Amino acid sequence: MEELKRVIPITLKRMIFESTHEDLSSTCSSLLDFLLPLPLFHDVVQGLTNPEMAVCHKNTKAALDFKQKGNDCFSSGDYAKALTLYSQQGLRFAPMEADDADKSLVTVLYANRASSLHKMGLLVECIRDCGRALLLTPSYAKAWYRRGMAKASMANYEEAVCDLNVALDMELSLCRKAQIKCEIDTILDHCRRTKGTGSPGDSSSERNVGSYSNSISMIDELRPKVLHCVSTTTKGRGMASLINIAKASLVHTEEPYAAIILKHCRETHCHFCFNELPADIVPCSSCSIPSYCSQHCQVQAGGQFGSSPNNALIPENISKNFEMAETSPSNSGYIVADANINCIPEHKHECGGVHWPVVLPSEIVLAGRVLVKSIEQRRHSSLTSKPIESLDLFHNYAQMTPENKLELHIYSIVLTHCLQRYYGSIFPLTGTSASQVVILISQIKVNSMAIVHMKSVEEYSSSKQSGPQLSRVTNVEQVRVGLAIYSVGSLFNHSCQPNIHAYFLSRSLSIRSTEFVAAGQPLELSYGPQIGQMTLMDRHQSLEDQYAFKCKCSGCSELNLSDLVVNAFRLRDAIDSKQVSINALSDVLRSLDLLRSTIHSYNKEIAEAEDIIAEAFCSLGEFQAAIDHCKASIEILEKLYTANHIVIGNELVKLASIQLSMGESTVVETIDRLEKIFSMHYGPHATSIFPYLQTLKGEYANSLRSSTLLLECN
Repeated sequence: MEELKRVIPITLKRMIFESTHEDLSSTCSSLLDFLLPLPLFHDVVQGLTNPEMAVCHKNTKAALDFKQKGNDCFSSGDYAKALTLYSQQGLRFAPMEADDADKSLVTVLYANRASSLHKMGLLVECIRDCGRALLLTPSYAKAWYRRGMAKASMANYEEAVCDLNVALDMELSLCRKAQIKCEIDTILDHCRRTKGTGSPGDSSSERNVGSYSNSISMIDELRPKVLHCVSTTTKGRGMASLINIAKASLVHTEEPYAAIILKHCRETHCHFCFNELPADIVPCSSCSIPSYCSQHCQVQAGGQFGSSPNNALIPENISKNFEMAETSPSNSGYIVADANINCIPEHKHECGGVHWPVVLPSEIVLAGRVLVKSIEQRRHSSLTSKPIESLDLFHNYAQMTPENKLELHIYSIVLTHCLQRYYGSIFPLTGTSASQVVILISQIKVNSMAIVHMKSVEEYSSSKQSGPQLSRVTNVEQVRVGLAIYSVGSLFNHSCQPNIHAYFLSRSLSIRSTEFVAAGQPLELSYGPQIGQMTLMDRHQSLEDQYAFKCKCSGCSELNLSDLVVNAFRLRDAIDSKQVSINALSDVLRSLDLLRSTIHSYNKEIAEAEDIIAEAFCSLGEFQAAIDHCKASIEILEKLYTANHIVIGNELVKLASIQLSMGESTVVETIDRLEKIFSMHYGPHATSIFPYLQTLKGEYANSLRSSTLLLECN
C-alpha cells in the first residue's frame, strides 16, 4: 500500500486530504480513475486475489511431506511433534479430494493424529478425530480400531467392543484381524473378571468441547426490555435504561453482526468462536487460513466438513455392527449435518486460496464481512437498501488526519476490488461503492468492539521462606482475540468511570451493571483505558487516536489522583535509572497543575460554605460558633491567596463585626490587619475612603469608653 501512496499525484492527495463526507463519491471516483490504468495497482490486487499466486491454497505435495515427517516423529516417540506436523501443516494443506495410497489423505491424517493423541493421553480428542476420519471414509478399519482402543482406555468397554467388531469385519489383512481379535478377547476377559461391561464412558466425548453452541447456553437469565436509544448534548447518541437496574444485573446480550479474529491469535484460537484451539483442530476444507475448534464452528463459519456416512457403501454382512457403532451415544459428536445450524457464511468469500484476508488489516477484512452479510441478507429478502444502511452507526471521517483519509481511500478501492472478484456485478467497482466502503471503515474504527477473553497464566517463584521449593502463582490476564460490530452493543457510549461492564462468552457479548443505575441514566462502558490504568493525557491520546473524540466524562474532568501517583512513580523510576526526560517531568507537572486547579476549586467552595455557616450562626445569636467558622474560612482563603489579598480583607470585615458584637478584645488585631490590607491596596487614606472601617473603629472606641465608665462607676 505504501507504494500506491507514493505514486498518487500531490493534487489528488490534497483533494483527498481536504475532503469531507459529502465529497467522498467525487474523491473516490478520481482516485479510482487514476489507479485503474496503473500497472502497479493491478499487480497489487492480482497478488491479493489470484489463487494461483497466493500462498493460502491447498497443496497435496506439501501435505504428503508433512505427513511423512509426522510419521517419522511418531515412530521415534516424539508424539507432540508428530501432532503438530499432522495438524498445523498436514491437515492445513491437504485437499479434501487428495488421495494417499488409494485412501483419502485427509482421512489418513485424522487417523494418524488420533494415534498421537491416544499416546499423549488425550482420549476424547482421539475419539473425535477417529469420528472425523470415519465421516469421510466409513470403511477405514484403522479408524474403527483406534477409536475402539481409545474407548477401552476410558473403560467404555461395551462401545469399545462394538467399534473393534466393525474394525474386525472391515479389515482385510489376516495379521491385523488376528491382532484385533486378540484385543476384543482381552477386553471381554477383563469384563468377565470384573463382572460388568464397563461404564458408558466420558460424556464429554458426545460433544465438541469448546464449540460455540456450548458457550451461548451459559446465558441463563431472562431479562425484561430495559434499553432504549437516547441523544445527549455532550456525547450524541447512546443507550439508557428504561427502568432502575440493580448492581450486577445482566443488561444485554447479543451476537455480533460481524466478527473477525485478530492476527496474533490466528494460530491459537478458533476463527469462529474465538475460544482457544484444542489439540484436535479442524482446518478449513478449502484453504489454509482458518482453524476451528470443532466441525460445528467450521460449518457455522460457512464451511462444510463432510456428510453423514453413506451406509449403502458398507458391506451387507457387517452393516449391523456398523449401525450399532454409528448410533452409540459417544459417537454423535462427529455427525454435523444439522438442518438447524444457522450458517453465517462469513468466510466463504475469503476462501479458495486468496490471501487478501491475511494481508489486509483486521478492520478492513471486518468491513468486508459486514458488506458480505448485508449482501447475503438482501439476497434472501426484498430489502433494497445500500449495504451501509443496515448499520446505523456514527463515523469519524471528518476528524481523521489527512494521511488516514488517504489510506482509507486506497483500502476501500482495494477491498471493493477483492469483493468484486467474488460477487461480480452484485458489488460493482465504482467511486460510489468505494465511498460507501470508506464510510463503513470509518464506522468500524469508531464502533467496533474488541472481543476479550480471560487467560490464566501460571508462574513459579521461590522465596526465602520456601527455600528451593517453587511456589505456584496463577495470574489472570486479558487477551484481545477478536474484533466485532454489534448492532446494539456498539451504541453504548464511553466513560472512564463506567457503570456497566462488557464481557464475552465465545463471541457473544454480555453487559452487566457495575453499580445501581437509575431509570433514564446513560449506560456507559469503558472503551479500554479506565481511571488508574492510564494517566489522563495517555487516556485522552488513546481515545482520540482510535475513536476520534476528546473524553469529557467525570473521571477526566474532575480530580484524578491516580494521574499524579502514576506519573510520580514513573519519574522516580526515571531518576533511579538516570533516564530523566523533559516529557516525564512534564507529565508530573501537568498532573500537579490539574491537582492544584481542582484543589483550588474545592477550597473556594469550602471557604464559601464556611462563610455561609458563620452568617447562619450569627442570625441564631451563636456568635462564638460564627467566629470559629469565619476564621476557618479565612484560613482556607489564605492558602488560596496571599495573606494580604483583598479577599481576606472582606472576610476580616465580617470577623471584626462579630467580634465587636461579642466584645472581644482581639478585634483590635483584626481591625489593624484589616487597615493594613486596605492601605496596601488603596493607599494610606483607605480608612477615610471606606466608611465601614471608620465605623468599626468608632464602634470599638465607643465600646472601650463604655467599659471604662462602667468600671469607674463600680
